[in-house]
Amino acid sequence: MAKKDFNQIVIGGGSAGLVTSYIAAIVGAKVALVEKHRMGGDCLNTGCVPSKALIKSAKMAHATKKAKDYGVSINGESEVDFLKVLDRVHGIIKSIEPHDSVERYTGLGVDCFTDKAHIVSPNEVKIGEKTYTTKNITIATGASPFIPNFKGLEKVKYLCSDNLWELKEKPSSLLVMGGGPIGCELAQAFNRLGVNVTLVERQSSLLGNEDAKAGKIILKNLKKEGVNVLLETEVKEFTSSTEAMFTNGNTLKFSHLLIALGRRANTKGFGLEDLKLEYNKNGTLKVDPYLRTTKYKNIFACGDVAGPFQFTHTASHQSWYVAVNSLFSPFYKKKVNYKTIPRVTFTDPEVASVGKEAHQLETEGVDYMTTYYELKECDRAICESETEGFVKVITKGKTDQILGATIVSPVAGEMLTEITFAMNHNMGLNSIMGTIHPYPTWSEANKGLAGVWKNKTKPEKVIEKLKGFHKFRR
Repeated sequence: MAKKDFNQIVIGGGSAGLVTSYIAAIVGAKVALVEKHRMGGDCLNTGCVPSKALIKSAKMAHATKKAKDYGVSINGESEVDFLKVLDRVHGIIKSIEPHDSVERYTGLGVDCFTDKAHIVSPNEVKIGEKTYTTKNITIATGASPFIPNFKGLEKVKYLCSDNLWELKEKPSSLLVMGGGPIGCELAQAFNRLGVNVTLVERQSSLLGNEDAKAGKIILKNLKKEGVNVLLETEVKEFTSSTEAMFTNGNTLKFSHLLIALGRRANTKGFGLEDLKLEYNKNGTLKVDPYLRTTKYKNIFACGDVAGPFQFTHTASHQSWYVAVNSLFSPFYKKKVNYKTIPRVTFTDPEVASVGKEAHQLETEGVDYMTTYYELKECDRAICESETEGFVKVITKGKTDQILGATIVSPVAGEMLTEITFAMNHNMGLNSIMGTIHPYPTWSEANKGLAGVWKNKTKPEKVIEKLKGFHKFRR
């Protein structure tokens, strides 16, 4: 057999592609990384980084309004300079760009190509005008915003995560379609920056994939801050460039429209059509437990294009398996593990979850126990006057084995890591309770929950005997 040009050709320079090529280069493989647009992918350029930078500016604006509740007076009115906010967002992207740059990855030993890729065969990829041979191909092409075919949408210059950051003015009124994580995050942020925001969600609650109690807290807070939330509402058509008609006949005027209705895998335009690969119902590539496409065992997929979770950290997680399985099979291969994939919605308060929800366990016939610890019991939350929220953990039966968790707090994403770590290393609530937590910290709420669980599961018969023992000793 003729020698191949590469051990691995990775298509897509987002999180999945970057980590795959990084690991491949570190272990001495010859790897090519192809990105036709911008290194860093959606996360750096249009997703995680800019949105969290915007949320921080919005949080600062909100803090000035709440200052008086903490005994602090601010002389004069605080003002939001929307264009300076966006300048800061773009500056932060620039600051992080070197982490994902061609220069960095070239220095790590990756052959980087800024060009279009086209898969010619399972062992050939055309990059620009030249065709290269490779032992393995990794598809890491990500996903794009899902834009439904609404009647009259062609009249509207709508925003989505791809073009939101190109705004040149502050919207006077923003209609946000979608009450999932992206919609809730951006609706709250824009409202805090002085925009009149209406959030439309067709379901009866926000954050439908999360604990119902969490969705209610976010709904309450958005309304309290001034967001106009319309549940069980759908857009029927756009009657003009600035007006939407809902299915109930009501209409709403807006200056800008933001569509946040999920994302679809990028699978077109680089040769997959000719390979006739299999797809899941949601449009992602069908892969086996080793992240190999079902038709070709040397073509792998990871990140948003493969699913089942569209998170940057999941893409990075999958990338390790792709790099190892592609480069070391058949001598070594490992099935991807999705047991402890955390997720965070960066609203205020944040909503962070890991593992399974009760309805999933009921479907599987698993015996479980749900334990709550309210933040109003946490001293740090009381000190910061941020007592609305909770820690919820689902355990297997009356054991301390953690099957799932949800946290609602100002720093839920940080608090969740301890629980995720415990799950990942097969440690339970007893381990968390036996860990010294510094006082006063938010993470003490995790220990507090472990204490509530311990009290719920204490052996009553043993306790009664101990009472007798202590009575005797008195």
